[in-house]
Amino acid sequence: MEIGSHSHPSPRTLSQSKKPGGWRAIKYILGNESFEKLASISLVSNITVYLRTKYNLSGIFLVNTVMIWSGSTNLSSIAGAIVSDVYWDVPHSSVRTIFTLLGMGVVTLTAGIPDLRPPACIEGDYSACVEPEKWQLGFLFTGLGLVALGAGGIRPCNIAFGADQFDTKTEKGRAQLESFFNWWYFSFTIALIIALTGVIYVQTNVSWTIGYAIPTACLAVSITIFLIGMSTYIYKRPQGTVFADMAKVMVAAYRKRKIDLTSGDGVVFYDGGESESESKSSKTIKADRFKCLDKAAVISDPSEVDTQSMPKDGWKLCSVQQVENLKCLFGIGPVWVSGVGCFVVMDQQSTFGILQSFQMNRMLGKSFTIPPAWMGISSMVALSIWIFIYEQIYVKKFKKILKKTDLRMTMQQRITTGIIMSILCMVVAGVVEKKRKELALRDNTLVSSLHVTALLPQFILSGLTEAFAAVAIMEFFTIQMPESMRSVAGSIFFLSLSIASYLSSFLVNVIHSVTDDGGDMPWLGGNDLNKNKLEYYYYFIACLGVLNLFYFTFFARSMCFAAKVKKAPAVKGHRRIPGFTGPAFF
Repeated sequence: MEIGSHSHPSPRTLSQSKKPGGWRAIKYILGNESFEKLASISLVSNITVYLRTKYNLSGIFLVNTVMIWSGSTNLSSIAGAIVSDVYWDVPHSSVRTIFTLLGMGVVTLTAGIPDLRPPACIEGDYSACVEPEKWQLGFLFTGLGLVALGAGGIRPCNIAFGADQFDTKTEKGRAQLESFFNWWYFSFTIALIIALTGVIYVQTNVSWTIGYAIPTACLAVSITIFLIGMSTYIYKRPQGTVFADMAKVMVAAYRKRKIDLTSGDGVVFYDGGESESESKSSKTIKADRFKCLDKAAVISDPSEVDTQSMPKDGWKLCSVQQVENLKCLFGIGPVWVSGVGCFVVMDQQSTFGILQSFQMNRMLGKSFTIPPAWMGISSMVALSIWIFIYEQIYVKKFKKILKKTDLRMTMQQRITTGIIMSILCMVVAGVVEKKRKELALRDNTLVSSLHVTALLPQFILSGLTEAFAAVAIMEFFTIQMPESMRSVAGSIFFLSLSIASYLSSFLVNVIHSVTDDGGDMPWLGGNDLNKNKLEYYYYFIACLGVLNLFYFTFFARSMCFAAKVKKAPAVKGHRRIPGFTGPAFF
């Protein structure tokens, strides 16, 4: 059934062969994405400052709040992507963005109504700060919880939805798709710049009420733009999720755990054939790894397959492709672990890095005070400059000078460099913190005379960690997955960010418990960094980074990058699966 672009029928009734929406639809998607990013970045980037200055939160509780909320937001994005794949299409999933709008409205109320917050601290005396009451925290956390819940709406699937608007079977459609990606990143960058400069300045130096009303209004505009364009979009039916298939493989492999695959005689694997959306070239080689999972695809009894060559019980018999999909997921595990180690470092700058800036000289000239959250801009600038230098100068210019076809760094090299940057970031942060505290204690003041620009090196190194490691890890996840699992790569990346936030919170609590023995100065905790040994914590994270470097160099890299793509040899007694040409890692 084909529907004209000006009508708005149920998305479920639309044919997938309908003419793509093209740029007429994309302008609404980009508008929605730009305003949504402007709203979310304006909230996330300055949340540490807001909780510190308006709710008098500090120390361990503040860090835990930010990290756990950040981790939960990323987890919600994963859940939203899965629900969208299985049950709801993108427009229906976008309804969840309304939760974010409600949440930001609640946060805006906390900024505008003084009774919803504790009394302000006395300037320069954090020891006399009044803690917020439980009901005040409950109201605030309700708003933040709604924001996290709504993060699983349009955000995790907007790029894929935009790609659906082009007919990639044609050369024109593929060119339009490439242009869409460029415009998507352009709109994201513009939103980032506006949020990290203008909106954060208003929040910090003008009014938190106005500063939060702006992103709330932007989110309302984002939803409105998306709804206005509903009649122009191409809708595709949910295709189901590979996560359910993975669960089936593990259950089926366990149920058939007693099957002996070593002999090879008479062992027949079930090939589910090709689906309409999955070509032969997109299938994966039957890899010689995680062999225990192969049992899930063994036809142990002919009665397991019906007359249509379909398994009667998907929890007892799976296709080889389903098994290989799960193997691909397990195969990227070692690199995923290294990624979590890198992202832990990036989390420190959004919490302790911002707290450091509170107790440093932030004056620029005689009257302008640098907002603490502006330090995060240096990370984004470092990332952008490196990408420009790498793509436009290193790759293009030096290729001509050296007359080499490809000068690009391998993924292994980029991840290794990113891990090294993460180690340097923590070492530099420790050195700067030691100097900051020494000057504050020497002058017997809460705020150190060390200028806040001394934090730039550690924030820049954090940005370079992201530029090298995070980008390469995301690329690795994407290319190592079969085409049917490309969307899973993004979910796994979100999961690594989430786990890194939770791990950071866990480390903070453990270190605080171990070092706060009532005697010497604790490493973490309290309202005053001058009474802590934050530099020791930074050095500890640097040591974990060194372990991560050894782990990646001697284990993860050899496990995930050593294998070459090659044809899988036919095994006597096994059915050769046609068309499996993907990479085998182990």
